[in-house]
Amino acid sequence: MNNIMIGRFIPGDSWVHRLDPRTKMIATFIYILVMLWSNSWQTYAWSAAFLILLIKLTQQPFSLYWSGLKPIFWLILFTVFLQILFTPGEPVLFKAGPIIVTLPGIINAGYVIIRFVLIILMSTILTLTTPPTSIANALESLLAPLKKLRVPVAELALMLSIALRFVPLLMDETQKIMNAQKSRGMSFSNGGPIKRAKAIIPLLIPLFVGALQRALDLANAMEVRGFKDATQRTKYRILHYQQVDRIAFLGLGSFVAIFFVIKFIFHI
Repeated sequence: MNNIMIGRFIPGDSWVHRLDPRTKMIATFIYILVMLWSNSWQTYAWSAAFLILLIKLTQQPFSLYWSGLKPIFWLILFTVFLQILFTPGEPVLFKAGPIIVTLPGIINAGYVIIRFVLIILMSTILTLTTPPTSIANALESLLAPLKKLRVPVAELALMLSIALRFVPLLMDETQKIMNAQKSRGMSFSNGGPIKRAKAIIPLLIPLFVGALQRALDLANAMEVRGFKDATQRTKYRILHYQQVDRIAFLGLGSFVAIFFVIKFIFHI
């Protein structure tokens, strides 16, 4: 298994696994909104504590989630670099020509790291504990009111389901191609940035060809099975809220309430 965890489902019987997928999608959306409002170490600490509790409830090792952060390390580092260089303020900690590093820039960079990590971990909890088909069904159910506005909700949910299913497949295919090319003497880690970028080109071509072939095979399989319109499909699993979902909404409401107490009542 490669390190890409987002989009990969791991079967289990934990409390989080048993939640209705709509509950988990709503919780993930609300948690991301809360992260966008967070602007102090106290609110981030409370959000991190809530997330750690959720990870414990999934009964999956924390190392699994941590390994999923490694592939996006450079993206986080690049974003932090921009925050440090382009955030004005006082006092100025370092100045060399156009490069100015300020204390607010360092603080914002730290907040960006925490925000990235928490949002990605929350999204990973959703995908690790929910099959792609359930996520698609939940999205279709939540967006059902938009059908009155002639929004193709069923088609959007189908595309999401296919996309989520293809993400881990493409990552596995990428790893296989890299291993095959390494066995033939190809190196992806030696040399400067330009040499590394050139080494990726032989990796992308077979990856795109394989992805197109998979898409064609899927289209043919759907056609021979009589698939015509996503809106006419019936559901094998009917979604129902249960007692565990009511408890989850209660816990989510408590998290949001305490967050706003910390943020607004104490003016942090």
